[in-house]
Amino acid sequence: MKIDSVDLFYLRMPEVLDIGDGSQDALLVRVTADGYVGWGEAEASPLTSIASWIAPMSHSACHPVIDSVLGEPLNSPEDIYAISRKVRANSFYAIIQSDLTLSGIEIALWDLLGQVRQEPIYRLLGYKEATRKLPYASVLFGDTAEETLKKASEIRKAGFSAIKFGWGPFGRGSVQDDADHIHAAREGIGTDAHLMIDAGTIFHEDVEAAAARLQALSDARVLWYEEPFDAAALASYGELAKRTPKVKLAGGEGAHNPFQAEHLIDHGGVGFVQIDTGYIGGIGDAYRVAQYAKARGVQFVNHTFTSHSALSASLQPFAGLKDSWITEYPMEPKSLCVELTVDKIEVESDGMITIPDRPGIGLEINLAAVKKYLVETEIKVGGKVLYTTPTL
Repeated sequence: MKIDSVDLFYLRMPEVLDIGDGSQDALLVRVTADGYVGWGEAEASPLTSIASWIAPMSHSACHPVIDSVLGEPLNSPEDIYAISRKVRANSFYAIIQSDLTLSGIEIALWDLLGQVRQEPIYRLLGYKEATRKLPYASVLFGDTAEETLKKASEIRKAGFSAIKFGWGPFGRGSVQDDADHIHAAREGIGTDAHLMIDAGTIFHEDVEAAAARLQALSDARVLWYEEPFDAAALASYGELAKRTPKVKLAGGEGAHNPFQAEHLIDHGGVGFVQIDTGYIGGIGDAYRVAQYAKARGVQFVNHTFTSHSALSASLQPFAGLKDSWITEYPMEPKSLCVELTVDKIEVESDGMITIPDRPGIGLEINLAAVKKYLVETEIKVGGKVLYTTPTL
């Protein structure tokens, strides 16, 4: 079969705030082939990605993504890998957004192929079974240490035994302020739960500033210290890793191709590599990083802060890896992402989650929610309409 259509939908909350919350809008992708339909999401600026999909060619290394996808064969995982290679060959050097746009399309291709084969994606990748994962609640720090303490206590009461706090005021005040938040989080979740801290790249490449927080992190028995630096600041990661044997570094959500993630493992000294399937190029590239990390004794973790469709996609690449046992679980997404799927990946009575054992992503897109949050859009160049919002 061949890819008949690829439709990109721009979804958005009525109000988007200037906060570290990627669940306020979404780029949803629908792919059809021979009557089958697949869905995927990109972790991307929707309008920018739509432009990369249809922008007129600039030169031979600057084709719109559509040129490498529409009409291509789709009969096997190898065809999906071939499409990814073609997109990068035609667009990578001059349209940096193409990696993110590709991510949503590639996930939709896997979802569609799973419908055809009547298999979950993880089996198409080669895993015989999926191991259950421990979800960690991913939330923002409170504005004060008291608010962080309250949040932590409430989330623990909700049944989570692993919690990650990040962004918010962290790194913007004094070292003592950050220590207060860290210890408040530990107090709130108790001594027996896993605590992770996400610095949100606040220190850019300043090793000394990041290192000043290590004592509090160690005292609070933090499992990992996430993204203290910009995604590409490998030297800073590598230097800090030498100073913190007790608290492992984590990073990788900013990798928009597998090479960047592999460099972070090899040169950044991370103990946990966090990959967003909606950003790195899709499920195939995330799977490649998962295998690379396993071979080097690094734990693979998904990055997911949005919908349960994105969560399921992010779980597929490491579904069968028993040593990669923890998974990010979105706790505070906006209603757009809460409503995007009809069904959810629920936290079970023992605090674990199970990856859907159903074809493709294993979750149904809620078309009523898509219509509710859809932004009507038209892109016109030289009087010619290149894009208009697709019909549902």
